[in-house]
Amino acid sequence: MKKILCSCLALLMLLTGMANAEGGTATPALVPLDALPEAGWQYTVQFPDWKGYLDDTLAMNSMFSFRFYHGQGTIYLDVAEGVTGFNLYVNGVKCDTSGVGAGLWSVDISAAAVDGVNTLQVTNLRPGGIEKAVTVYIAFPVVLAGDAGAEGIDPETLRLIDDIIESDVAHGFTSAQLAVVKNGRLVAQQSWGRVNSYNPDGSKNNDAAPVTAGTMYDLASVTKMFAAGYAIQKLVTEGQLDLYTPVVEILGDAFAEDTMDLAYAGVDDPPDLATQKAWKRSITLRDLLCHEAGFPSTPNYNDPNFDFAAQQRGLPGSNVIYAVGREATLKALFKTPLMYPPHSRTLYSDADYMLAAFIVERVTGQRLDEYLKQNIYGPLGLEHIGFLPLENGFAPEDCAATELNGNTRDNNVSFPGIRTETLQGQVHDERAWYCMEGVSGHAGLFASATDLAKLASAMLTGGYGDCRLFSRNVMDVFTAPKALDFGQWGLGWWRQGDQQRPWYYGTQAAPGTVGHQGWTGTLVMIDPSRELVVVYLTNKINSPVLSASALNSFASGCFTASTLGFVPQLLSIGMDAEGDVSAQLLDLLADMAVESLGKIPEDADSDHPYVQNAVSKFELLKARAEAAGNDEYVALAEEWLGKF
Repeated sequence: MKKILCSCLALLMLLTGMANAEGGTATPALVPLDALPEAGWQYTVQFPDWKGYLDDTLAMNSMFSFRFYHGQGTIYLDVAEGVTGFNLYVNGVKCDTSGVGAGLWSVDISAAAVDGVNTLQVTNLRPGGIEKAVTVYIAFPVVLAGDAGAEGIDPETLRLIDDIIESDVAHGFTSAQLAVVKNGRLVAQQSWGRVNSYNPDGSKNNDAAPVTAGTMYDLASVTKMFAAGYAIQKLVTEGQLDLYTPVVEILGDAFAEDTMDLAYAGVDDPPDLATQKAWKRSITLRDLLCHEAGFPSTPNYNDPNFDFAAQQRGLPGSNVIYAVGREATLKALFKTPLMYPPHSRTLYSDADYMLAAFIVERVTGQRLDEYLKQNIYGPLGLEHIGFLPLENGFAPEDCAATELNGNTRDNNVSFPGIRTETLQGQVHDERAWYCMEGVSGHAGLFASATDLAKLASAMLTGGYGDCRLFSRNVMDVFTAPKALDFGQWGLGWWRQGDQQRPWYYGTQAAPGTVGHQGWTGTLVMIDPSRELVVVYLTNKINSPVLSASALNSFASGCFTASTLGFVPQLLSIGMDAEGDVSAQLLDLLADMAVESLGKIPEDADSDHPYVQNAVSKFELLKARAEAAGNDEYVALAEEWLGKF
């Protein structure tokens, strides 16, 4: 019913616009201009016969479609000398072209624009026979303020998300930010918790500042898509990079020739050095983006005690490819042998995107952060995104903190030069910090959820405002399945595919949904079928390590708020369900509460974070059940709360 009503409303608005146009009371009018704005246009099309030839269909010659959103938009026209008149329609709404002659014009199409595909028609050109009679310039949409309910998201789902995160924070979870863009509207922008939730000894820090909409989070591997990935997509769009170019042609012959003769433990029939060099010569840029190049998944160049052959910590000084600093790390990447032949398997590796950063730098002549700031982040007007925030005008308190005791996992890991203080405003990832000096293609980017959502929205249209980033063909190539049997992978992008990433995107996301996750607790999801962007950022590793035997498990990782995928799952209910969703959400919350019991270890005491997560769920269930008058769930919640 909701979808039918939305369709009816859209039709009513369109018919009203057409009727008004005929009546002359709300007709979009052309306004004369002195000069065109400087812009990277979404499209530049010329009429008549915009395709450049007389097409046999005839009908398409006068019509062109582009992507936009309701309530915004201006298009620009350059009318050639000799043109005495023409008709202009936007989504069937006729514009007032009376008195329009040669020159530059603008027309506000916001009253006629719709979400998704928009169509303009330039027709009845007078006199006939003038080539390039009317040139139309179309910019990109931007993200405007909006309301969830008006864009088809039931606000009750956002209230439940809010309640879950707020309850989890009260029971020990760290912090979070959420930004949701629907139909070009920012319909949710929320923050929870404090920027630094725990002291180094593991006690709660109640004195830290609260998270705000401007707080920047360490994005971890989300960097891969919105730093190196975006740069490469733009360079491919501009013809400066080719996906099938061998890496040796970009970085030089040393990429292959400097390879070390090193056999990885557990690899049957390890190749000789000549074979290794041949393998590396065959690696293309596409192989790196697809994680098919053959590099080990954990290239810990920064740890002098890392046994590269065994791919685990070893004896002191055992790392034969030890490297600190960007110059040394590039040489280390050249030295690194492959674990398997390129193209033969997929192994997610940070090395791939460390190399991607160097490739961008070699092609552009700029360090990755400088290129992105000048060519993407700056032109889009984004102020809370970038590398090395403490070197770019931000204070530690402007950033959500990560690990409590540096990279020591609560003093369980040590190597020369290791950071021991709480990390706040410095990238957590060891390879990004020690090897890449804070600027890498695989990690290092900081951002607020709102700025990141605006940046991610460019993947729906190819640009933002007057800034063109990517062609439609490039976006399609990068987000398509990389192979028939790898529907969960694009070129770096993590795809939903055939329900292959529901723990991130929810079960209702379309197969073409793309995004990425970050180890610090971050998620970006882009669903083109819904014109939807979801950015959910946490700093779950800003909490004590669970135990010395689980050094990559942090206390806040036990809470529902850390699981990332619960946010898009609940949002989907608010977009897809018909009618009142309150009962459905209460049933789901009850299931979540009961399911949380299965995560509690047998020997856990009442303070264990998995216990506190369960308490959080049952307390919330009780409060919501009481408000709904559901005695069954009240009794269930009270029964379990009495056992904790």
